[in-house]
Amino acid sequence: MKKKNCLMLFVSAICLFIGLLSATKAKATATEEYIAAHLDCAQNLMRTYKVPASLILAVAIHESASGNSKIARYLNNHFGVKGPNSNTEIRSAYRDYDSPDESYQGFIDFLEDKSSFKSLFDTCDQYNYRAWARGIQRGGYAHSRTWSSQVIAIIQKYQLYQYDERPEDYIEPTYHARPSKMRKKHRIYVVKRGDNLNSIADKKGTTVKTLMKKNGLKNSLLQPGKRLRY
Repeated sequence: MKKKNCLMLFVSAICLFIGLLSATKAKATATEEYIAAHLDCAQNLMRTYKVPASLILAVAIHESASGNSKIARYLNNHFGVKGPNSNTEIRSAYRDYDSPDESYQGFIDFLEDKSSFKSLFDTCDQYNYRAWARGIQRGGYAHSRTWSSQVIAIIQKYQLYQYDERPEDYIEPTYHARPSKMRKKHRIYVVKRGDNLNSIADKKGTTVKTLMKKNGLKNSLLQPGKRLRY
């Protein structure tokens, strides 16, 4: 009986794995089809406005779930741009467009119209998708702190940079991750019999005044076992 149950669990696990794998492949295929359908529009905008086609496509993929989001299906809105709409099928705070191409143009217009993004057109070229993604995030396009990282990951996953018409000798700028600001850990000393603040300060390379301040001490009396920060 136990062997039968184990076999059933094993078969179920295999079926679940196959299902997840199929879903992942289906999602990738849907995204690849989306890229093919909107590539010409993204590249035309790139040639006119010098915004990377890779960036335009990746933002659209991210914001519209490769065209499967409700606002993409009902409003032709592929970038989450807010505004009035005349759609009667759904209630939404997002604006509607006559076509996906109009939504793509609307995204570029949105960047040009906002002062927080205008400088990107002067400082970034059509080959530097990283600078565009990070600049758009800094300008307040999305609330998520990982938005630009997610967009960059999409570009790299689907190799969208190949559509940016980079010169053969183009060298992609390197970016170094900023060191994370780790919280300073307080070191602890456990008071032993015979200890006093002077001896502890000497051992730990600090001062009596610092020990008293860090530990909120009003006098120098210490009890064995007390934990002191230094």
